[in-house]
Amino acid sequence: MNKSMSIESKLSAVDRMGRRIAARLDASTQELPHDISERLRVARLQALERHRAAAPVLASVNASGTATLLAGGDEERGFWPRLVSLIPLLALLAGLIALQIQGDDSLTEELAAIDAAILTDDLPPDAYADPGFAQFLKSRLQSGKD
Repeated sequence: MNKSMSIESKLSAVDRMGRRIAARLDASTQELPHDISERLRVARLQALERHRAAAPVLASVNASGTATLLAGGDEERGFWPRLVSLIPLLALLAGLIALQIQGDDSLTEELAAIDAAILTDDLPPDAYADPGFAQFLKSRLQSGKD
């Protein structure tokens, strides 16, 4: 209760200060030429439109006839808006998992093809591990290119 009263007193002080500034500005605008005052009026209207577009405010009227302002901000977001905001993240994770699975499958297929080639070849598998055999293959490839 004490907190709400201090907020009301702060708002009313800010409101009073705003009204004093507005009164001084209104008094000084009467001395300005017509074209400048029109440009200021148009700029003021544009600023109000931008403010309304940036922070939507809803007004409701009580039974006593007083208006109550309701802020349309994100202070209390429900379950569904939060869930909907997670959909892009979930789609990204699903894509990354699919890429990982596909990469593993292609690597597995390549290794299976190499194993099949080694096992169906005329040479025993130990020959491929011999360092002399690797040198023999290099020399054979070089002589074949010449």
